[in-house]
Amino acid sequence: MPGPEPPFDLPLLPPEPGEALHTRTERTLRAAILAGQLPQQRRLPGHKALARALGVSRNTLVDALSQLEIEGYIEVRGRSGTRVRVPPDAPVPLAPPPLRLSAWASRAMNGREADAGGEYRFDFRIGQPVPELYPARAWAQALARRAAAPHQGEGLRDPLGPPETRRALAAYLRAERGAQVTPEMILLTGGTQSSLDALSRILLESGRVAVTEDPGYAGARAAFAATGATVLGAAVDAEGVRPDLLPAQADLLYLTPTCQYPTTVTLSAGRRQAVIGWARQAGAFLLEDDYAADLHHQGRAPSVLQGQAPERVILLGSFSKSLAPVTRSGFVVAPREVIEVLSRTRPLTDRVPGVLDALALADVLASGAYSRHLRRARALLAHRCEVLRSALGAECPDWQALPARAGLHLYVRLPPGHDPRALTLQAARAGIGLTPADTAETGAVLLAFAHLSPENIRQGVRQLAALPAASS
Repeated sequence: MPGPEPPFDLPLLPPEPGEALHTRTERTLRAAILAGQLPQQRRLPGHKALARALGVSRNTLVDALSQLEIEGYIEVRGRSGTRVRVPPDAPVPLAPPPLRLSAWASRAMNGREADAGGEYRFDFRIGQPVPELYPARAWAQALARRAAAPHQGEGLRDPLGPPETRRALAAYLRAERGAQVTPEMILLTGGTQSSLDALSRILLESGRVAVTEDPGYAGARAAFAATGATVLGAAVDAEGVRPDLLPAQADLLYLTPTCQYPTTVTLSAGRRQAVIGWARQAGAFLLEDDYAADLHHQGRAPSVLQGQAPERVILLGSFSKSLAPVTRSGFVVAPREVIEVLSRTRPLTDRVPGVLDALALADVLASGAYSRHLRRARALLAHRCEVLRSALGAECPDWQALPARAGLHLYVRLPPGHDPRALTLQAARAGIGLTPADTAETGAVLLAFAHLSPENIRQGVRQLAALPAASS
C-alpha cells in the first residue's frame, strides 16, 4: 500500500495588480505543479482542508480547481479524490537568466546600508513622520477644491509645473528666504532626491568631479556616484564646510548651509563668502539644499546663498518635512540656462510634476495657511528639542549634543571608545531605534525628536542610558 501523503504546506504567491483571489489561487497551484512541489499523481486534500491550508474560501478554491482541470493540470476521480496530472506539453520551468545591470544601476545600488531592524517602543530614528507638522485641514481643503475642478489650473502640461504654483513659490522664497527668483527660474519636482537625480544627469558623468560635505547626506553622494563622476568629500567643522579643503577644480559642490546634515551646524558668514568665491573661481555650481530652513526653531534662518550668487547657486527645497512626507512637492531654483535643459530633458522621465499637489501647494502658500502652520510647528520643535537636550544632560552627561537651530534631530557625539553601530544594534534589541551618524568621526548618533511626545523622549533617553553599551 502507498504510504501517507506528505502534509500540505503551500502559501499563496504574492498578489499581482488587480488579480482576483481565485486567479491567484490557481496560479499558486499551477506554479507548484510545474516546479515539482506537487508531483505527478499527488493526491490533493479535500476541498475544505485544501481551502483552509491556502487561506481561501471553498468557493474560491472550486473556481481555481475548475480552471486547472480544464487546462489539464489536475484530474478529478470522483470518490478517489483529485490528483495532480502534469500535462505532457507543460512548459519546463527554467532558471531565469542572470540579470545584466547597467553600470548606472550597479553604482546606484552599491554601498547601501540596511537598518538595524526590530520593533521600537522608543524610536529616535531619523525620517519619522510628524503628525503635528501636518496642517491637515488646510491641505485637505486645498486638495478637495483642486480635485473638484482640476481643469482650472494653469499650464497643466508645462514641464516646469503650473505657473500659479511657481508664482506663489517665488513670492514666498523672495519674502522668507531672501532668494533672487522669478517663476521662470523654478522647476517643480517630486522632492529633493528627484531634484538631485535630474541635476546629476545633466551636470555629471565619468570624468567630472562632484564634492559633498563630509559628513553629509548619503542620498546626494549616491546620486552623484551613479553617474560615474568622481565624488570627493570636504570636511565639516563647527562653522560648516571648510572652503580651504575644496579642490581647485570641480563641477559642483553639494552643501546644506542653513542646517548642515547631519551635524546641524550653520555655515558661518565668512565661509558663505568663501564658498561663493570658490565656486566662481572653479566654474562650479553650488547645489544648496535648503531642506530644514522652514523648520528653523531657534531665531531666524539665514537667507539662502542663492540670493547672493544666483548665477552660481542652484537652490533645492522640499515640503515633505514641513508639510508631510506624502506631499511630493519639491523644487529647483536655477539659472535660466539650467532650467531650460531640465525642462527639455524632463519628458524622458515624468513629463510634468504631480499637478494636484502642486495646485494645492499654490493655494496653501498664497492663502497664508503655510506661514501660520510654520509658526505653530516651530514652537513645537523648539520645545521638543529642548526636552531632548535636557534629558540627555540629566541621563547621559558624557554625551555631547551639538547645538541645533533647525531640523528634526540632534547630532550627538558619544564618549571615546563607544561604537555607534554596536550601540544601535543593542538599542534595537531593547526596543530603542537609533541612527548611527554616517561619518568617520569616532562615534556619533542621530536622535530624532520631532515625532515624539516630551514624555516619550524622557522615557526613551532613560532606557537608552541604562544600556551597557551606553554607559561602558
